[in-house]
Amino acid sequence: MTYAHPALSSIRAAFFDMDGVIYVGNRPLPGVQELLDYLDATGRRWMLVTNNAALTSQQFSDKVAAMGLRVAPERILGSAEATASWLRHQVDKGWPEGKVIVNGQEGLRAALTAAGFELTTDPFDAAYAVSGANFNLTYADLADVALAIRNGARFIGTNSDRTYPTERGQVPGAGSILALFTAATDKEPIVIGKPNAPMFEEAMRRIEATPETTLMVGDRYETDIVGALKLGMTTVGVLTGIDTRAHFATQSAPPHLILEGLPDLLALFQRADAG
Repeated sequence: MTYAHPALSSIRAAFFDMDGVIYVGNRPLPGVQELLDYLDATGRRWMLVTNNAALTSQQFSDKVAAMGLRVAPERILGSAEATASWLRHQVDKGWPEGKVIVNGQEGLRAALTAAGFELTTDPFDAAYAVSGANFNLTYADLADVALAIRNGARFIGTNSDRTYPTERGQVPGAGSILALFTAATDKEPIVIGKPNAPMFEEAMRRIEATPETTLMVGDRYETDIVGALKLGMTTVGVLTGIDTRAHFATQSAPPHLILEGLPDLLALFQRADAG
């Protein structure tokens, strides 16, 4: 199946995955700042949208600043904030108020606290069990969250990415930990991050975007591209992260564009805008 994609000149907003699109590890990828500056100069809105739940938006901003990139915190949405926002919305609609036990790092804890939730380490005092990326994971953490889920806590995952790209290669991601909890509890999580709609919907709300005129740029088909296609966005698969050209191209619904990286996308934008 091949899509006829709209001209890039009609795109008014763009979302970018971070790991494998903006950087790999602590190394920025080519063409990032030039493309973001061009989008600003042409009046387009943009946001970095990552399934990584380990950091706060400010911490992500600091991380990319150390690489020489200028991205304000309000232009970054991680799955931690998306998950906290979604859970607050469910409670406001009628789910019970309750404490949250967390498998995750500071970004997830800070987002849940900012959304008004009280955190607990007691597996028998938790209404919700939320799991994200945790690079300091211990067996005690796993046991406590599993016990909470078995005790009836609603099981929520920030994202289902099975791997996380680093300069050393792909290491276990948040989705691998969700699979462990499912194996230990026989419970499946509600997952908020890409490819699920809540992540994209929160990003669109923040920059007042609509799917028809929004571009999603990602390196992982199963998350970045699948979710965006379902919502009607134009999609770009880049080859700077996880997936290969062959993997993108052989899908039944491939990305609208498959590019080597962001410099190619900038060139296409410039050509489209020039008419």
